[in-house]
Amino acid sequence: MENLIITELDNDILVAKLNRPTKLNALNRAVIGKLGEVIDKVRGDDEIKALIITGEGDKAFAAGADIAEFQDYPKEEAMLMAQRGHDIFKRIETSPKPVIAAVHGFCLGGGCELAMAAHMRIATNDAKFGLPEVSLGIHPGYGGTQRLPQLVGKSKAFEMILTGDMMNAQDALRIGLVNHVVSFDELMPKCKEILQNITSKAPLAVAEIIKLINMSYSSENGFEQEVESFGNCFETEDFKEGVDAFLAKRKPDFSGQ
Repeated sequence: MENLIITELDNDILVAKLNRPTKLNALNRAVIGKLGEVIDKVRGDDEIKALIITGEGDKAFAAGADIAEFQDYPKEEAMLMAQRGHDIFKRIETSPKPVIAAVHGFCLGGGCELAMAAHMRIATNDAKFGLPEVSLGIHPGYGGTQRLPQLVGKSKAFEMILTGDMMNAQDALRIGLVNHVVSFDELMPKCKEILQNITSKAPLAVAEIIKLINMSYSSENGFEQEVESFGNCFETEDFKEGVDAFLAKRKPDFSGQ
């Protein structure tokens, strides 16, 4: 069977490559399932501190869902497909370990929704973003109608989703859809540089920050949770180590305890 996602552990950063380059790494049912296995591994393996999701080949991060697979789905099957994508992308979004989407080439439809589920997006100069589902008579089904307004604002999200037009990397940077734009050769080094910076910090605090920022876009009271979480941090060994290191003017050695 085709190796749908190639994974490689680089020190404590797991790199996961969507591996359907001849299909522009389109997301079919099997790939979505494998993504679920990858994020579960990241969340459950103490040796893994962070995740980079990218695409194999030089043409695409992921050019949407596999249209040939779902073209004959009845309503119920279409809803199950969307729910499956929602569940797995939510696990990526709520991962207590940082996740970066390393985007090159086409990042469209379900691929763009996958990238938006990551905590950050780094793009190459040739990256193209878009949610063209309206051209098929449907709309984004993996969370795109909810995450895109959070990232770029309501008005721009309306424009992107209602027109289905593609956007280049520089425009994506300008509106806040991506964090940085780099050359193809700089893509993975930049992602790893950011993640190495983050993973040098206290893991428990990093996990809490991810949870709290996500709560700011939900109906939950993130302000109350921030107060409680702030207090909880004071009971960790990482807090004691961080303060001791600061006062001693040395680099902290966090244990995640």
